[in-house]
Amino acid sequence: MKYAVFAAAGLLAGTAATPLAAQDADVNVSPPARPTTTVFDGDYLSVGVGVAYNASYTGSDDYQLSVLPIVQGSLGGVAINPRPAGLALDFIPDPDDGIAFSAGPLLRINRDRADIDDIDDDIVAAYGELETAIEVGASLGVKLPKLLNPFDSLSFNVDAGWDVNGAHGGMTVSPSVTYFTPLSRAMAASLSVSTNWVDDDFADYYYSVPPTNSALPAADVLPGFEAEGGFESVGVNLLLAYDLSGDVTDGGLSLIGLGGYSKLLGDAADTPFTSIRGSSNQYFVALGIGYTF
Repeated sequence: MKYAVFAAAGLLAGTAATPLAAQDADVNVSPPARPTTTVFDGDYLSVGVGVAYNASYTGSDDYQLSVLPIVQGSLGGVAINPRPAGLALDFIPDPDDGIAFSAGPLLRINRDRADIDDIDDDIVAAYGELETAIEVGASLGVKLPKLLNPFDSLSFNVDAGWDVNGAHGGMTVSPSVTYFTPLSRAMAASLSVSTNWVDDDFADYYYSVPPTNSALPAADVLPGFEAEGGFESVGVNLLLAYDLSGDVTDGGLSLIGLGGYSKLLGDAADTPFTSIRGSSNQYFVALGIGYTF
């Protein structure tokens, strides 16, 4: 669950790089002319850090604080977009107007249950640490601008990643739909709905439970469980971003507020790690600050 926070928090920089900033969203007459130059023309970089309150592992009902870095930008015409504990590159430049497409490589690091100290449930912790998964793949997307006002957009994106580090050794596919709109010259909102599909190798690694465990008293051993792939979760995130200068086109400091909910599905919900020791309902909130230059 903690890795969903990275993805949602990364929407901050995405809001900053849109035309939101040039004008108020509430204008019913012809808006003022866009600034001739903004911090997002050409190369730029947005960096930030957030503090999130989220589940200690996917399926846990214990919550903890996590510190999350955020990086996004555009260098040499290549867009850098944040992903859960990783990033995706976009090699297709956006047009000045009309539908925009994105495509490029993807890199993510999945450390779910990879550190005993991060697992607050002693019985789940007794089943041991998992290896860190390094997922490499591709990201494809399309963005439709100007749906309800001149500055909003609806984006569709699909990420696919394969573990190359010998941890779960499987693959994930993550489709998402995001609606973005400015609320004022300095504030924007983004609402996203996403789901995650995992293969049998991924599900077996994170959600299967062996029938015995010598590290636990017999009364505490969880029932054996063999997990299979399928849809792992569906979720919704709401993000608010506010530029402290009052105009996002000039860069500088921005504040982020974020909340989200996801529902675990299939064997991710049925595993004893979730159904007995945790919960299929997963929540998170996060606050962060970013700087664009």
